[in-house]
Amino acid sequence: MDRLPEPPVVPAYSKPDHPGMWMNFDNSVSIYLVVSAADSFDSAAQAAFSIIQEAEDRYPGWPRIMYLDIEGHRNARGDCEDTFVEFQQEFWFSAIAPFLTAFELPLTGGLINYRPQRNDLPDGLYISHEPMATVST
Repeated sequence: MDRLPEPPVVPAYSKPDHPGMWMNFDNSVSIYLVVSAADSFDSAAQAAFSIIQEAEDRYPGWPRIMYLDIEGHRNARGDCEDTFVEFQQEFWFSAIAPFLTAFELPLTGGLINYRPQRNDLPDGLYISHEPMATVST
């Protein structure tokens, strides 16, 4: 069985006291984003992407550790709404995680990206709500 390589950075930080972006003592960047109850999936996605772009612009190539909190967005049982479960499980891991060294989400807790953080962010984020086409053979 192949072992995963050691991550490039193992952050030993705590979530910042308030949202924003901070330079850390080891030339890494902490990012703290709070999604409010009024935010939609699209606005939360754009906010996450934009702050990562800003971090790359201000601190090119520095390891990024992102902390995410989600306010509201609960169903009648008190669990996270399906839309924001999808945000954290599907969207985050496919569109956001590759551009971070580590992150902390409400559903997963803290995770380290065992692949090198990507710094080649696209110019923008386009979200389509159209179902993907399937190919039959």
